[in-house]
This record gives sequence, structure tokens and C-alpha cells, in this order.
Amino acid sequence: MADQALKRTRLYDWHVRAGARMVAFAGWEMPVQYPTGPIEEHKRVRSSAGLFDIDHMGQFRMSGPNAEAFLQRMQTWDVSRTAVHQAHYGLMCYDDGGVVDDVFLYHLPDHWLVVVNAANREKDLAWLQAHVGDADVTLRDVSEETYMIALQGPKAQAILQRVTDVDLSQLPFHGVIEGTVAGVPAVVGATGYTGEYGYELFFTADEAVHVWEALLEAGEPDGLIPCGLAARDTLRAEACLPLYGHEIHSEIDPISAGLRFAVRFDKGNFLGRDALLKVHLEGPEYRLVAFEMVERGVPRQGYEVVANGISVGEVTTGLYSPTTDRYVGMAYVPTEFAAVGTELSIIIRDRPRAARVVRRPFYVPAYRRR
Repeated sequence: MADQALKRTRLYDWHVRAGARMVAFAGWEMPVQYPTGPIEEHKRVRSSAGLFDIDHMGQFRMSGPNAEAFLQRMQTWDVSRTAVHQAHYGLMCYDDGGVVDDVFLYHLPDHWLVVVNAANREKDLAWLQAHVGDADVTLRDVSEETYMIALQGPKAQAILQRVTDVDLSQLPFHGVIEGTVAGVPAVVGATGYTGEYGYELFFTADEAVHVWEALLEAGEPDGLIPCGLAARDTLRAEACLPLYGHEIHSEIDPISAGLRFAVRFDKGNFLGRDALLKVHLEGPEYRLVAFEMVERGVPRQGYEVVANGISVGEVTTGLYSPTTDRYVGMAYVPTEFAAVGTELSIIIRDRPRAARVVRRPFYVPAYRRR
């Protein structure tokens, strides 16, 4: 995609002034890293807090008497279990079980807010509109008017509390509430995709610079820094959180991807249910595994995976893990090669490099260490 066709967030000029390296990502020109560097940004999120511009993601507003029933049919999670002021992860699937997109669902008093991947925004909207039919649902793409920022890390609560009227001590993990941030009306979700406790904030797009700078100022004593896409990718990969286009896509089902927790067969019918139930009952042919490199080498997406001298799959994500100080990755392999300890080879620059299957995740998320 030509540079002139790339979209820019309201913080684009701020990122450039801050010295960020801007790259094309999902149709947007986004900061991949700041002068601090991606490893320091990664480590800061694990030890203190980091601030992410994630406004490239899409946001849809659903309301009306049939909104909940419509969501039940369109995605895998049982939204009747998600009370008002709660949020949850789900997946939209095709009839054959392949993933249209993974989404986050925020249940607010008078509507649902559905957050989708940037690259899939137009596709997702068309998919939903095509299935609304005569249901009494108001579906609106509010991506242009709504801004989205993520504040992540163990110091996120202390930092955000300085600029919000929401009592964050009363907001549980995956809780969602309306209040103000830096004086601006906002939706505060105790959600994120880094493996740390943190928040995702939604507010009017015109206030993007004001809220962003207010958070950075409030977090300066704790070492809060802006973070780019590179750190966001290593953080989510360490926690083995899937990324659309890597671990999930139209030819992969959620069961094979290890996302069974987000699929509720007992809620009734939904798109893709029959195909997913078949995979669940019969067992996946392929499984997503985590691996670590035994020999030196940097695994990358698309690299061939070999077992017993036979090509068995390819890497979906491969990178250096700053927290564990090793090269790691994820890959789909036949079920017989998915057991922890299985010896694999990753073909790096035409040479096989030893790797082994290890237990997921590489980094246990903070919200799972209880």
C-alpha cells in the first residue's frame, strides 16, 4: 500500500515529534518504536507501565432490543454471561469454523461496544451488516469519532487513578465503566493485550492529544513511556495471545488455536457452531504450539517447521522474548507433534535449527498468577 494511502491517527504528529519510527501496519502509519527502543519499552511495561496508541483498531456500537441476541448468533462467547459493566473476548466465525476476526465485547448500560482488528474493520462491518436482516439492531461504526488508548503495566492503576474520577480499586479485571479521564468523558475498560493488568480507554477523538499527554505527565514519576507496535507484539507473544493474520485467520478454527475458553457450545446456535463442535469432539488435526530455539537462530513468521525430517508446519510468530531472554515462537503442527518436549527444527536461511515444544505461555500473565 502506498504511503499516501495510509491512515494516520490523531496522535501522528505527536509520535513524529517524539522521534518515533513510523511504519505501515494494517493500512495505518503507526509508531513501531520510540528512541527508547522496543526492548526497553517491553521491559517498562513488565516493570512499570507503557502507553499505547491503538486507535487504528475499529470500534462498533450495537444497540436495540435484539442486540444481545444478534451478538449471540454472530460470535462464539455466551454474552448472556457478560453482565453490564463487564467485557469479554470472543470470535466471529464462518460456517466452516474459520475465524472472521477476534473481538472484544464491552457491555455498557445501553449498548455493546465491539472492538475489532484494524485490518478487518471494513470486512467485519460488512459481515455484521449482511447478517442483521430484520433484527431490531442499530449497528454503527464509531471508529472515526472514538479514540482508543491502552495503559498497561503494574503501575497502570496508580497512574490512571491520578487523572480519573473512577474508583479503579472497585473495577475488576475485565470490568468496564464510564467516567472521566483528564476531565474528558471516557469508557474505562480493565482490559488489554500485553499479559499485564491495565486499561483500555475510549473517548472522543478530538481529545486524543490532551488525554495522551495528561497520562504521560501523570505517569512520569513511575517511569511511564510511550510504546510502539514492536513492544506490543513481543508482549502479547510472550503471553501467547493470538494475533489475527498470525495465529488465527479464515483457515484456522478457535479450537485448534487453543481458544476453547471463548467458545460456548451450551449457549445455543451461532455461526460456525456445527463445524467447531465437530473439531472439539473429534479433536483438532493441528494444534498451535509454543516452541523455544535450542540452537542459535531467529525464527520468523512463515518459516518452515520440520519434525523427523518431514515438513509439518510453519511458524506463525517468532521473535526474541525480552523477559525470558530467549528466541521463541508459535507454530501449527499435527497433533502427534504437539506434546511438550517434542523436538522440532525450524528452517532458518535454508538450514535446520533445533527447537523444542514447550509449555504455553512463555510468560504467565499477571492476571493468571493468583
